Amino acid sequence: MSKPKVIVTIAPTGGMAGKKQNPHLPTQPQEIADDTYRCYNAGASIVAVHARRASDDEATCDPAVYTQINRLIRDKCDIILNNSTGGGINGDMVHPVGNSEYWEIAWAERLKGMEGEGVEMCTLDAQTIVATFGGKEIFVATTPTRIRQLAQMMKDRGIKPEWEVFGLADIVQDVSRCLAEGLDEAPYFINLVLGVNAFQGALPYTPRILQTMVDHLPKNTVFNVSAIGAAQLPAAMNSLLLGGHVRVGLEDNLYYGPGQLATNVQLVERIVRLVREMGYEPATPAEAREIMGLRPLR
Repeated sequence: MSKPKVIVTIAPTGGMAGKKQNPHLPTQPQEIADDTYRCYNAGASIVAVHARRASDDEATCDPAVYTQINRLIRDKCDIILNNSTGGGINGDMVHPVGNSEYWEIAWAERLKGMEGEGVEMCTLDAQTIVATFGGKEIFVATTPTRIRQLAQMMKDRGIKPEWEVFGLADIVQDVSRCLAEGLDEAPYFINLVLGVNAFQGALPYTPRILQTMVDHLPKNTVFNVSAIGAAQLPAAMNSLLLGGHVRVGLEDNLYYGPGQLATNVQLVERIVRLVREMGYEPATPAEAREIMGLRPLR
């Protein structure tokens, strides 16, 4: 009998951490592409792409940078390209709100994540996030109207949404409403994000919380679990036990173990080893596309 297939996502960069926290973090297009290719060879089938500026490694959603990253990756392998519409906490993305002490990630900049050449998927935050970093309170405003707008724009472009949910209400309210309105086609790909301590209202990872979120997923959902920091590994194993898929990478977790900085390849190699020990097999990109209902790569 063939072994069940597990989709392994690598999130190599993100829009928050920098090389000062972990010098292995890839930030420039060639670095990201090379690291992604190593992770692909280790068993990853999706890459969650965040772009950074060449001048200072801070966040950007410049379509030209996304296109450069995507082309460099595609020249090397057929891994699934998933660009961010969440942005990052600095760079082009963040500006103060009027004369207040609050900051906001610019909506118009976030939309540019869909414009990178070759993108097959994009993240779609299913809630408004208030994040606290470096003494700043930063709004990532994704209102119900904006959620629908993102979903419609992705549908019009043939881009598969990766629904990002941080709590039960995201699933049973905004995601479910959008699905009922036909703004995505089954199978739906939903990423359950846990343990983001810097986000107001975010939930910690516990087996009971994860089970509750899984219990409320819409029918015909393919789900993935992302957990932050030390929770990354146990949450990934819990996801396997519940029939889900896994995500690792320096975007979410900078450490391999206590005091030991990780590389992306180390994190992928470990999760792939454990996936196989559990009796599963990592999905190839072609198999992952079939599981998620994506078009085959031309």
